Amino acid sequence: MITKTLLRLGLAAGLLWSVPAHAQDKPESPEPKSDGVQGCFINFQFENDLFGSGADSHYTHGTRLEIVVPEPASGLTNFSCHPLEGQVESGAGLLRMMLDDLLLVDARRRRVSFVLGQNIFTPEDIRTTSLISNDRPYAGWLYAGIGLVAEREKVDGRAVDNFELDIGVVGPAAFGEETQNFWHREVINVREAEGWQNQLKNEIGVLALYERKWPFRFQAEDSRMGFELTPSVGGALGNVYTYAAVGGSVRWGRNLPNDYGPPRIRPGLHGGGFFDPKPDSKIGWYLFAGIEGRAVARNIFLDGNTFRDSHSVDKRPIVGDFQVGLVSVIKTFGTIEPVI
Repeated sequence: MITKTLLRLGLAAGLLWSVPAHAQDKPESPEPKSDGVQGCFINFQFENDLFGSGADSHYTHGTRLEIVVPEPASGLTNFSCHPLEGQVESGAGLLRMMLDDLLLVDARRRRVSFVLGQNIFTPEDIRTTSLISNDRPYAGWLYAGIGLVAEREKVDGRAVDNFELDIGVVGPAAFGEETQNFWHREVINVREAEGWQNQLKNEIGVLALYERKWPFRFQAEDSRMGFELTPSVGGALGNVYTYAAVGGSVRWGRNLPNDYGPPRIRPGLHGGGFFDPKPDSKIGWYLFAGIEGRAVARNIFLDGNTFRDSHSVDKRPIVGDFQVGLVSVIKTFGTIEPVI
């Protein structure tokens, strides 16, 4: 059973919008195109405990910028994302080979994502300069990643595979101290954190993430109101996190978009970095709730550095997340997602 439920009482404010792709000056390909919204999505997430208790502790801050590009008719190696000029070919081509090798050649739709993010962790007492032996270390995690989402039609329903590979750094090179104290000093005018000299040491971090979802939608043909139940399993492997997870989410609302829930910064419950609003609707909304339990083998932010001596604390091997919130979808502008 879950021995501890982590209620993230912060606000995950996400802004998602679609940018049309460049028009192609070539004949239309006979290959099937991705349905739904065409173009790229720019997704910015900001999580901070300022919106909850207001006290810096544990997971105190996270930011994540994600660009999601759908597969065009000519394949993943030939897309562009206006106004982000230029072709993104090498990484997309590599992912195309990965998809085929992983037996995802039957995917109905595939999307590639490019990610840049930073997470910050602190103990509860940020006023003391000395090492707090019975609380978690100071730590920052700065990373870049590449991922993919593959949607498949199954005999008994849909299945969604979500992969992501992140590479970054933990330690002073992650700029956790600079980010937190700049925010405290220049933005909200509160006392700076005093114990960053005790943070984890520099270490290259590698993190591979996988999740499978099974969305089951219940909606009458003549109704715009719908309900969706989505169980999921997944896990992470790397020196940053290693865990296995099982969970699920429910959504209920009007003109439910195919976004598989709101995006969150991992290891929170991650939905999707894109949305497909109903083609004949301008506005939609839904209420959602989700829960996930994780069996954790490694968490560098508690276990400490992998290859060097550092401060560490005992962790709970079974933890969980619970989230509820409201998502509004305005087709012209994007989505705004308050998450509690």
